[in-house]
Amino acid sequence: MRVRSFRRAAVALAVATALGVSAAGCSSGSGSGSGSGTSSQAELVVKTSPDAAVLAKLPAKAEGAEIVVGDPNAPHTVTVYEDPRCPFCKHFEAGGASAVARLAADGKVKIRYTIASFLDANFGGDGSKRAANAMRAAVERGKFPEFHAAVFASQPEKETDDAFTADNLLKIADRVPGLRGAAFDKAVRENTYKDFVKAAESAFEDSGVNNSPTVLVDGKKPAGDGRAMFDAAAFTKVLADAGIS
Repeated sequence: MRVRSFRRAAVALAVATALGVSAAGCSSGSGSGSGSGTSSQAELVVKTSPDAAVLAKLPAKAEGAEIVVGDPNAPHTVTVYEDPRCPFCKHFEAGGASAVARLAADGKVKIRYTIASFLDANFGGDGSKRAANAMRAAVERGKFPEFHAAVFASQPEKETDDAFTADNLLKIADRVPGLRGAAFDKAVRENTYKDFVKAAESAFEDSGVNNSPTVLVDGKKPAGDGRAMFDAAAFTKVLADAGIS
């Protein structure tokens, strides 16, 4: 499956209406592989997640092409497919992801992340791949949940901005206590986990979900039109309706 399959204008318009944002980027897309993203050393607005205290309590480990957060014996699973440059993924992280994190902290769910990088091919650059590599490096420091959330919170204004450079990712890491160190910094600068990033993108393309963000609850898309994932209270109800509360 090629990245040009990620063209879903009708869904993009529905989400855009709900969010008040443009139906662009990871939702309706430019030509595959023909973008002209701007490689930027410009300052990002670096932020931390409001759920940082909750996220700091969650263990994470790499399993194949996924990163699994929470108690591995939790009775329910939330599966998340994201691209670091996708603005709709950022809106999920600021909304429904908060509800999922709190359930994970309570031991009720584990979260399985597949971090894709198809937007690099769509718009040029390598920001998604660099961000995914840095997230994988954060697993080794026991800081993935906090750093993952901080990356999305600090996302550039446009997915066409290739602003997830090594320098900017390290500035984001500065906001996560205990993350920076020689091994982590080297992994970010040298793309140590490039094989993992490639495997994650392949897993995303092979999954059949066809868009990001995609969130599955116990292997199934939750009921509704998908807008609930962008609001914490609404997604809490979705999860409760699925038997998770």
